[in-house]
Amino acid sequence: MNLSDPPVNPPPAMRHVPMERRDAAGAQAAQDWVAMEVPVALEFNGISHAVMLASPADLEDFAYGFSLTEEIVDSAADIRDVEVVPGEQGITVRLEIASSCFARLKERRRSLAGRTGCGLCGTESLPDAVRTPPPLNSQASFSQAAVLQALQSLRSRQPLHDATGATHAAAFADTGGGLLIVREDVGRHNALDKLIGAMQRARHDANAGFIVVTSRASYEMAGKAARAGAPLLAAVSGVTGLAIDVAQQAGLCLIGFARGDNLNIYTHAERVRKGEPHGQ
Repeated sequence: MNLSDPPVNPPPAMRHVPMERRDAAGAQAAQDWVAMEVPVALEFNGISHAVMLASPADLEDFAYGFSLTEEIVDSAADIRDVEVVPGEQGITVRLEIASSCFARLKERRRSLAGRTGCGLCGTESLPDAVRTPPPLNSQASFSQAAVLQALQSLRSRQPLHDATGATHAAAFADTGGGLLIVREDVGRHNALDKLIGAMQRARHDANAGFIVVTSRASYEMAGKAARAGAPLLAAVSGVTGLAIDVAQQAGLCLIGFARGDNLNIYTHAERVRKGEPHGQ
């Protein structure tokens, strides 16, 4: 293949690179695995919408999850086709979506046209900056042991992180804490979008389990989880004040600093049963 030709397949999610390792004993030449991040352009019905830096793996899942959590489509059924097209400078993911969703997207883009400011999430005004997901219609609750079990299991289900130390993971667990799907990415939002997309494509009922992540839980993470229909989001790191506000309004149980036998429950603690057996 000529070096100027575009790659036939997406690049791998990691690569081997030379480096110099230094310690108290001195320096030596070595090799290391590093995580890849590439520009991923999302096109909807032929119109470019966003370019993200992401790990070049599970990009169809990413396309589904991003479309749903950013409210571009209302359900996975609104996505007619997804095509992943590698190129010299990155990867283009082409989606065909329902005409009603595309019309709504065009109207949203039209309202943003002509502005020079960056703006939070590309929004036009302060009231638009924070989008609150609709309240969850769920009475689901889970045992504390199940939540901790899911997070403990997640550490052994991250091959990309094990090799590179540079990625986040998001997982969907059943009521007993068993991990059903795990997705990794250099970006924590991307990992969650990939997970939600995989859940939708596999037709998992988000209300029948919960989501755990290896990162902090920001407003965007809480919003994405709630829009996906998950009643609980548990993070190994901290949570933000805005994430708490969004989770409280949406009915989402938000957990932070879930490590070992400990966790902090910031909203809707009634969804976590203490001292009860696994299962719902």
